[in-house]
This record gives sequence, structure tokens and C-alpha cells, in this order.
Amino acid sequence: MRGLLLLQLRGGSLLEVSVCFDFSDFPVTTPPRLTREEFLTFMDTIPLPPSLLLVAAEDGRVDILQRIFRELPDVDVNFVPPYGSGALHLACQSGNPAVVSCLLAHPDIDVNVKNFQEQTPFFYACFRGEEACVQALLLDLRVNTNEPDAQGYTPIREAAYWGHSEAIKWWIASGRELLLGEAGNEKTDPVGQAREANEGELAELLERFRGNPEETRYAVRLDIGWFDERAAEVFALSVFVSDGLLLVKETPNQATRFFRLIRQLPLELQMILCHVVVGSPRENIAGFYTEAAFKALASTLQ
Repeated sequence: MRGLLLLQLRGGSLLEVSVCFDFSDFPVTTPPRLTREEFLTFMDTIPLPPSLLLVAAEDGRVDILQRIFRELPDVDVNFVPPYGSGALHLACQSGNPAVVSCLLAHPDIDVNVKNFQEQTPFFYACFRGEEACVQALLLDLRVNTNEPDAQGYTPIREAAYWGHSEAIKWWIASGRELLLGEAGNEKTDPVGQAREANEGELAELLERFRGNPEETRYAVRLDIGWFDERAAEVFALSVFVSDGLLLVKETPNQATRFFRLIRQLPLELQMILCHVVVGSPRENIAGFYTEAAFKALASTLQ
């Protein structure tokens, strides 16, 4: 018995699906028909090919990625086809930070995997100017922010040349390492490349950063609302900490795991949380139960 799946399309939309079989050896004259919902349910039963990882990443399908990770635990999440790019590159290409975050959470992900041009995902995000993806990658301390490609071009050079000022502002605000390269070097000098591309304001911003990084970072954070976002993030994390401390009080054996989660936060947030918790009133659950623990944690962050 030979099978054929027929998709009937009208105006680009899937209207109905026919699963047609050669029933020459059966007394059947009408092939069974599936509704769209039945077809999608049917598709969920089909084994997934590993190559679908790249398609799902490029199309922004977090649900498919999660299913791949669940059903194909040995899938190579860092696979890069010949003359192609990996899943994390494609997620940055499509500008989908949710997919980027999903991939970054995979235990086997190489955040600095290179495509056929030896470009890292962060390089690719800067080149494309995908601001949200740049932000997501900057939060991951494993990301090498200054890794050049095969020709020696740097991520900041590409972002400056193509005028991606918002992505660069978030980079400056993040406090992650930002090397401005050698002046006059077309492959590493973002200031010169910004001027060449008639991005005068961006060139001036980078010049100010070269001269006084801390003052420029503070001004940029005010400009993009960094402090507002950080305040909201710290509040949310403070709630998380309070809930976590209640759990630790009830089940002390969870303390190591809880503090390991804290240590995975960006360094700046760890320091802010330590300041908030250590300085809180002793009647506060966070201050009372873990003041000593947070003081010990804070001492390692000096």
C-alpha cells in the first residue's frame, strides 16, 4: 500500500488535508480525509529529523525546539552545515530573542559556535542589528563579545558600520567588554567605520566611550531607560529571593541549589541583590535568615 499526503491550499492558507492511499487491494473507493486539527495532531506523531532544529530556529518556533530537545536528547544543538550557520545564528538572523533564550538554556549549547565564515552568533546579531538578540546574548557571560570573523572584522566594527546604534548602546550599558580596536584599522576601528558610513552621532558616542567609559555608560543607561528596566528586574528577583529563602528555611538541603542559581545571575545583579538583602530589616525574611550567607556571597564579589 503506497501513501500520499495531499495539501489543498487556497490563497496560501491550508484548508484541508487528504491522506490518500492506493487501496487497490482494498474495497474502498473514498480516501479518508483529515481536518486541519487532525492533521496537526497527526504531524505530532511523526519522528523529528535533526535538521529540523535549524528550520525551527529560523522560523522562531520555540515549541518545535522544545519538542526536539525532548524527543531527541542527543541532537547536536551546535550543528553547523557546510557553508551555513547554526541554530543560534539563525535565531539571531530572524531576530527572535525567545528562540535565542531557548537555545542558550540548552546544557550543551556552545554560545560562541562559529558558522562557515567563522562568525559567532553575537557577531551575527551585531551585524544584523537585532537589538533584542544582542541584549539576550549580552546577559550570558559565556558570550565572547569581541571575537572576530575569518577576515578579522569585529562585532563592534560591523555594528558601527551598519549604523546599529541601539544595539551598541545596550552593549555599552551592559558593562560587558567592548574593545574599540586600533584607530584607522578598517577591520577593528568602529569610530572610523561609523564616520565612513555617515553615522556621525554614533561615532561621537564611541569617541566619548573611548575617552571616559564609565561616564558614557551612565549617560547611555539614562538614555535607554536601563535603570528603569534594572529596577523592575531587581524587584522581580527580590521576590524570587524571598520565595527562595522561605523554601530554604523549610528545606535546608535546597540552600546549595538556591545559591547556585543566584551565582548564575549577571554580576551586577548579584551585587545589587546582596546590597538589598544585607541592608534589609532583620524582621524581613530575607534579611533575617540569610544575612550572613549574603554577606559571604558579597565578599566574593568585591
